[in-house]
Amino acid sequence: MEGIKQEMKVHFISLGCKTNQYESNAMEQSFIKKGYEIVDEKEKADIYVINTCSVTNIAERKSRQFLRRAKAINPDAIVIASGCYAQVAKEEISKIKEVDLVLGINEKNKIVEIIEDYLKSSYASASAIVTDVMHKNEYEEFGIITYTEVTRAVIKIQDGCDRFCTYCIIPYARGKVRSRQPENIISEIKEIAKKGIQEVVLTGIHIASYGKDFSEDDTKKYRELYGYNDTYERFDLKEDLQTGGFRLIELLEQINKIDEIKRIRLGSIEPKLITEEFVNRLSKLKKICHHFHLSLQSGCNETLKRMNRRYTVEEFENICKILRKAYQDVILTTDIIVGFPNETDEEFEKTYNFLEKINFYKMHIFKYSPKRGTVAEKMDNQIDGNLKEIRSQKLIELSNKNQKEYNQSYIGKEVSVLFEEKDKDGYYKGHTDNYMLVKVKTDKNLENIICNVKIVENAGLELIGKVNNT
Repeated sequence: MEGIKQEMKVHFISLGCKTNQYESNAMEQSFIKKGYEIVDEKEKADIYVINTCSVTNIAERKSRQFLRRAKAINPDAIVIASGCYAQVAKEEISKIKEVDLVLGINEKNKIVEIIEDYLKSSYASASAIVTDVMHKNEYEEFGIITYTEVTRAVIKIQDGCDRFCTYCIIPYARGKVRSRQPENIISEIKEIAKKGIQEVVLTGIHIASYGKDFSEDDTKKYRELYGYNDTYERFDLKEDLQTGGFRLIELLEQINKIDEIKRIRLGSIEPKLITEEFVNRLSKLKKICHHFHLSLQSGCNETLKRMNRRYTVEEFENICKILRKAYQDVILTTDIIVGFPNETDEEFEKTYNFLEKINFYKMHIFKYSPKRGTVAEKMDNQIDGNLKEIRSQKLIELSNKNQKEYNQSYIGKEVSVLFEEKDKDGYYKGHTDNYMLVKVKTDKNLENIICNVKIVENAGLELIGKVNNT
């Protein structure tokens, strides 16, 4: 078995969110540690791990397609389904004849051991190892230092969600909120910094809830460990987004102290995290990127209520004002669902008008599709697909218009860009602190270098710049 293992090649396909990206990379590192070789899509593999997504029906369909495609590439390969779709639909996936193993969320950090046990067996039929994630109370470490890109690292800080929006299956796939111990997060970031990584992206299923599950003893321990000696008022756990104790803001303050890291970027965040108090402390942290992805979902109060989003458009508008007051160059992006059950023409117009008013830099538009096991699946008045498409296109056009107009305002300005890679046309591409895409043509090697760039041209959804002395 040992000799066979050394020759086995593993290929990963990761669908969905940055949390899945992090977990895929951590699983890759687990294989490498045990002597396996990780290969890209150009090379035939012996083991295919499809880290699936269940956030939309399209994501599930793509997951099934990749599972079938892997066996087509190598009929003798072991094909494994892991991730959220595997967690909530193990019976369905087990019926896919190309699938050999179905692993749930709890099994990811034991994937190598599980596969090696499987390889020792006769494996005549598909096996499913999916344990109940709803009773998981503690964050499970991979015990691996991982990073996903040359210039930036995605760092998972928590798992689970207890918001239960009516359209969303993820709380059932990921379980309750489980926060990672801050010392493990900080230790991983310090190790990553030694590799030359300059930017970290903090991700999780609901990062605004970070720390809400810490016990009173844990909270006191972490506050003492990191020098928070002042007294604090214990908050009501039902309102899980307030600062206090040891929460996201305290974690950010500690990461900001790591010298080698130059940028700290937040993943998608719950809008109600943004308060005057939170932003007052956040704005003092010089490494925080001025880009916030606030997941709005609808610009109509009636629709938001049916979604169980727990805020109003008036509250959301005030949240945007707080951020724009604190950061003059802030970029706000969002997610929007169109065609939610019972969304009338009037409700959609309210959403459109509100989005025009807020003027997001970019909007990710999703056409609602019913998810099995959610409240919204059973709602009356499901919207016709053609109408969803019309509404979707209208919002995509608005998003592109906003982005182009905002980019135009940067002509002649100087921005700081962290360059990531060189494209086939000879341009180095990178992102500004507030997440605008900028490219420059130069003979210099700019990979993983932060440069001041003068913007000279607006290419629509990206900007063209010139580095000084090039």
